[in-house]
Parts: sequence; structure tokens; C-alpha cells
Amino acid sequence: MSNGPDILVSEIFHSIQGESTFAGWTCAFIRLAGCGHGCRFCDTTYAEALGQTMTVRAALEQAMAFGAACIEVTGGEPLLQPGSYPLLEALCDRCPHVLLETGGFLPVDRVDPRVRIILDVKAPSSGVAEENCLDNLPLALRSPSRFEFKFVLASREDYLWAREFISAHRLAGSCTILFGAVFGKLELQRLAEWILEDRLPVRMQLQLHKYIWPPETRGV
Repeated sequence: MSNGPDILVSEIFHSIQGESTFAGWTCAFIRLAGCGHGCRFCDTTYAEALGQTMTVRAALEQAMAFGAACIEVTGGEPLLQPGSYPLLEALCDRCPHVLLETGGFLPVDRVDPRVRIILDVKAPSSGVAEENCLDNLPLALRSPSRFEFKFVLASREDYLWAREFISAHRLAGSCTILFGAVFGKLELQRLAEWILEDRLPVRMQLQLHKYIWPPETRGV
């Protein structure tokens, strides 16, 4: 295996996957450092700081040592680092379930096709909705089994915007769509009632790790 470029790692840890259709599974996380987009409700701002320099091989071996059911590369914004691509490829060679969580600002066309991509779609309350990379949508519609679209909502306005987004871009009925609430900003019962009322073909999700551990806890 070629190491490729070194990567800057914020943390590598073993936890319960809290989101996506893999929620509840044991998961090894490789959180890469750096982002810079300034999402209003970001809960991993500490990943903005300069991380530890590691080789792809060292990060892979540390994550694989946990023996988890799946491995996720996240951030920060992992795709800012050129080394994220060989890292994902190497992980796919060793693990049957590799996830990438990306902020949705950058194209994902270079990501290894074996990777399950969890693509954030930023709602208006995030302050960065205009930065969503819409070029990713045609790729997702061509390969829907690879993609999960994640909407994290803070208000009724966010919900209505997300409902219109999935309709306008014909995501419903093709790709997996996840609706969640910004922790502490939107009541889960209210979000559930809106989904039921509109009969939206979406999957409601919680951030399980924030209910298992105190919500500010790192490394979980």
C-alpha cells in the first residue's frame, strides 16, 4: 500500500455510530483536521485546530485495531486534504463498511466508489446554505445506493426549505434522506410531527452519541 500524502488528524476513536443508516453500530472514527466554512451550529469546532501529522498507513492501522463494524472518515471537512482519497481507498481494501461524512461543500467525484457517502446539505439557519455543492446531486442520482443526504434542521423554516429541496432535486424515492434536529434547538417531537403530517419519505435520526454521553463529550 502506498502511503500517499500525509494527513492531519484531529482524533481517532472508537464509539457507537450516532447517525446515518449505520446508527447503533460500533464504529472507528478518523476525524481529519481543518474546515473553515463556519457553519453556525458546528459541534466539532475543535477540529479546526491543526491536527497531528500521520501517514495514511498509521491512521489506517490505528483505526483497524479497534475491530469495529465500520469505519468513518469525518472532520472538519475531510475532502480538503488530498490524503483523504488514498486513505479512503486503503480503508476499503481492509474494511467492508467505510463511510465518509462530508460537509457537502466540495465535489465527491474522486471518492472511491466503494465508500458510503453521507453528504450534509446545509439548511439556511447554518449560515452557509449557499455553499452547498449542487454538482454532487447528478452523481448521487446515478448511484443512489452510495449516498445518504443528511439535513440537520433548527427551525420550521429549515424544514420547509429541506422539503422543497428534496422535491426540487427529485431526491425522494431514490437516495436515502436523513432528517435530524440541531441538538437543543428543535424539539424532536415537533420534527416528527411535521414528517408524519407531510408523509415525507425520509428517515428521522437522532445523534445517539449525544444521548449516551454528555453532548459536549469529545472522542465519542
